[in-house]
Amino acid sequence: MSVPVQRRRFTVDEYEQMTRAGVFHEDGRLELIEGEIIEMAPVGSRHAACVNRLNQVLGSRLGRTAIVSIQNPVRLTTHSQPQPDVAVLKRHDDFYEVQPPRTDGVLLVIQVAETSSDYDRQVKLPLYADAGTGEVWLVDPAEGVIHQFNGPSGKTYRQRETIRRGRMIRCRTIPALSAGADEALGR
Repeated sequence: MSVPVQRRRFTVDEYEQMTRAGVFHEDGRLELIEGEIIEMAPVGSRHAACVNRLNQVLGSRLGRTAIVSIQNPVRLTTHSQPQPDVAVLKRHDDFYEVQPPRTDGVLLVIQVAETSSDYDRQVKLPLYADAGTGEVWLVDPAEGVIHQFNGPSGKTYRQRETIRRGRMIRCRTIPALSAGADEALGR
């Protein structure tokens, strides 16, 4: 007789306990997605350059009005704590030292989709929408585009726009923030 395989979903609290206990290698690129511990793809040089450009542009535009968080955890639900490439967070006196930001502290999430485009669209985007994340950008350096998503509704976004090289992207959740697509994508 065959016995069905039972999956064990972890909570964010359990995942963080394991992290503090040293269960995972310090340099491991892991995130918790719907209770499963997922190993993220390695970061290539084009991906890293794109994240660095975004960090510089957002940091210079936002100054001290928000926190630009690079590849750090964001708690979406009890079972999901992804590590977006960039998250723009509301100012917090302790810089989220006690607890990772939750959805209500996130103004903008940016995923650089160099090798993870399908995963970001099919798994992460619905998670962000379902958690109520107001705006997500999927930056695709290979295609030279930024996909902007707004208006979360269930597991999807009501509004989507594709910004190509040579155009400006205007953040809807941070009205004072705009940037040229080339500033993120490079030349």
